[in-house]
Amino acid sequence: MAIVTVDFDGTLYQGNSFKAMFKVGKKRYTAKQWLTVYKGVARALALGLIKGKTVFKHEFFKAFARTFKDMEREELEAFFNELVKIGKNEINDELVTKIREHKNNGDTIIVISGALKPFLKAFVKDQKLDVHIISTELLYNSLGRCSGEIGTIMNGDMKVEGLKKWLDHQEQQSNEIWAYADSESDIPLLQYVTHPIVVNPKENMVKIAEQNNWVIFAT
Repeated sequence: MAIVTVDFDGTLYQGNSFKAMFKVGKKRYTAKQWLTVYKGVARALALGLIKGKTVFKHEFFKAFARTFKDMEREELEAFFNELVKIGKNEINDELVTKIREHKNNGDTIIVISGALKPFLKAFVKDQKLDVHIISTELLYNSLGRCSGEIGTIMNGDMKVEGLKKWLDHQEQQSNEIWAYADSESDIPLLQYVTHPIVVNPKENMVKIAEQNNWVIFAT
C-alpha cells in the first residue's frame, strides 16, 4: 500500500480559493471585516515589494484569517460550505476519480495544502472522499471561537515537514509515496516522494517536470 499526497489549489481544485473567498465575503462580510481585508492587502503589498511573491501571498492569507476572529465553528462551517458550492465547477473530476482508484487499491490518501483546514474538510465531505488532511490550521481560543490567527502555512518545504511529522505517527510505514501537485512551490514535495506527478502544469513547470523525468497528468 502506498501513501498518496494530493495538492489542493491548482491541482484538486483548479479555481482560485482567494477569489472564491471574495465572492462569499461579498455576501457575508461586514464593513469591519472588509476593513480588515483591505488593511491586510495593503500590508501584503508593502511586504511583497520587499520580500517577494511568497510573502505577499502569506500576508494576504493571514488578512483573510483575521476576518474570522470571534466566529464560532458553526459559523465557519457555513462559510466554507458556501465556498465549496461556489467552486463546484472548478473541481478536477478526473483527479478525484484517480484518488478513488488509489483508495480502492488500498492506498492512504492525504490532501496536503496551504489552504485552511475548514475549507478542505468541507470539500472532502462534499466529495465523499475518505482522506487525511494536512493543511493550515485556524486557531481557536479557550471559548471555542476563532482567534483570527493561523498555524504554520503548509507551503513549500513545510509540506515535506508536515508529511514527515504525519508519517512519524503512523504504525505502518510505506516506502512508496506519491505526490500529485502543480506548481513550483510544490517542488520540495515532488523531490521528496518516490512517485512525483505534475498535474496540468504551466509552461515553466512542464520544463521542470521534463528535466526531472516527472510524470505529467493532464486533464
